[in-house]
Amino acid sequence: MSITDNIRALKKETDGIGVTLLAVSKTKPNEDILEAYNAGQRLFGENTVQELTEKYEALPKDIEWHLIGHLQTNKVKYIASFISMIESVDSIKLLQEINKHALKHKRVIDCLLQIYIADEETKYGLGFDEAIELLRSEEFAALTNVRIRGLMGIATNTDAERQIKEEYYELKTFFDGVKVSFFRKEDSFNIVSMGMSSDYKLAIEQGSNLVRLGSTIFGSRVIKHWKNN
Repeated sequence: MSITDNIRALKKETDGIGVTLLAVSKTKPNEDILEAYNAGQRLFGENTVQELTEKYEALPKDIEWHLIGHLQTNKVKYIASFISMIESVDSIKLLQEINKHALKHKRVIDCLLQIYIADEETKYGLGFDEAIELLRSEEFAALTNVRIRGLMGIATNTDAERQIKEEYYELKTFFDGVKVSFFRKEDSFNIVSMGMSSDYKLAIEQGSNLVRLGSTIFGSRVIKHWKNN
């Protein structure tokens, strides 16, 4: 199936159940992104700042870009003027840097807290206790130009469906607790970003309302190697 066919089939699957589709376009050429765009897709996710900024300059300006990879504080300034959402916030230091540059551009930047749920040391994210500590901190309370919209998590890379389900269940349960404790009166705290091409159906079962799909849309063809951000 073509990219257009894949987008249409996935939107038919997700739109009716209130799940947002984020097209993960890392390593994909602009022509593939434009095909998805012309099929109606507007949300795209990138892993590195370099690739993200290059694509932002070259592609339609009504695309909503999400940064979904690990973000270094010294790279925030390159995306602060246009980024729609940073899904990979894993420290108060990073939030403070995002807030600083958002303030310079007179905008509020939407963010998700990335929560560590995988049984893998290579994954990034806040532990449950660390996330609570961040949200309770005076440093967080002082931030005026970031808005926490929800949580993001990446499950263990495994074929064990039961483990994946448990990890996603734990994240959704934690989201519900954080919502009640810290964002009860804020309707904008409403995003649970979990699920990729290999496991998005399991993630939706466990309560995800934003799935990040790459190969399911674009295939596994890699065109260009990008430097790390």
